[in-house]
Amino acid sequence: MSRKRYARHDPPTWALALRSRAEWGRCVLLALIGLGGLACLPVALGAESPAGASVSKASSGASSDAAGSSAAPGGLRSGPAGGGSGVALEELTWTEVRDRILQGSRTILVPIGGTEQNGPYMVLGKHNVRAQRLAVAIAEQLGDALVAPVVTYVPEGSIHPPAGHMRFSGTLSISEDAFEATLEGTARSLKQAGFRHVVFLGDHGGYRRNLDHVAARLNREWRGDPACRVYALPEYYRVTQEAYVSALQAKGFKPTEIGTHAGLADTSLALAIDPKLVRIDALARSPALGARDGVLGDPHRASAELGELGIRLIIQTSVNAIRAQTRSAP
Repeated sequence: MSRKRYARHDPPTWALALRSRAEWGRCVLLALIGLGGLACLPVALGAESPAGASVSKASSGASSDAAGSSAAPGGLRSGPAGGGSGVALEELTWTEVRDRILQGSRTILVPIGGTEQNGPYMVLGKHNVRAQRLAVAIAEQLGDALVAPVVTYVPEGSIHPPAGHMRFSGTLSISEDAFEATLEGTARSLKQAGFRHVVFLGDHGGYRRNLDHVAARLNREWRGDPACRVYALPEYYRVTQEAYVSALQAKGFKPTEIGTHAGLADTSLALAIDPKLVRIDALARSPALGARDGVLGDPHRASAELGELGIRLIIQTSVNAIRAQTRSAP
């Protein structure tokens, strides 16, 4: 090897490679820290490019993400679980939960959904998303409540032979005993943490009696201990079957169209909460639907605007019922 190759003005290949790796390492580190990492890409590539355009594009994406967790129509918060609302238990540390309880957040909402068929054009997790988003909106209006993670495994009927929603692919079912044990363990855990009011928000009518059983059983057991009470809150679900149906009828929709499962009412609520829950284009092209499809009602004229009627009714009715019951508690 000649000395010229190692001259200061002409570094060897291995040195160039290390320097290139160092530049890329710096980019990776900066990218992890923030958008500043994008600015170093032209340096590492050894070429000039409009770095400002890349940053602008990334900023636009960040703004979109932030908007995804903002308040949506009807008082709901869009985006993933909790949506950065500050009331979702699973998004807090244990010390933050402890401090929130000490500061007066003594009510905890337990949203209960279910994974079941909702016809060919609405996703299986409709109840889970709806229960979580509504619970967050209710907690924010209450001002002194947190929201537990959604209970997603619920009784949906006999598995073998299949009955009810279990006749359709994707539905998940557990026994009533397992479901009640889950609710009971959840309530006991929340009592142990220091919550005084545990509120079950059941988004599905099929397990209504199970919520009542667990609440009654625990309240009997804790009769001599005023530290905690459990509420099954029938108003949360009842409003979707009564006041919301009446509001839709007042707009000229017939009960056969409003339906009781995956019909106009159910689908409108889903559209108002998150349009991605519904296969809108496929639904618009679909023929008439019926029980064989897992649909009771007609969802073709469903809309987010109609759903917002129900959302407002659910939130306000639930807030009023929770305040009334917790204020009268010992």
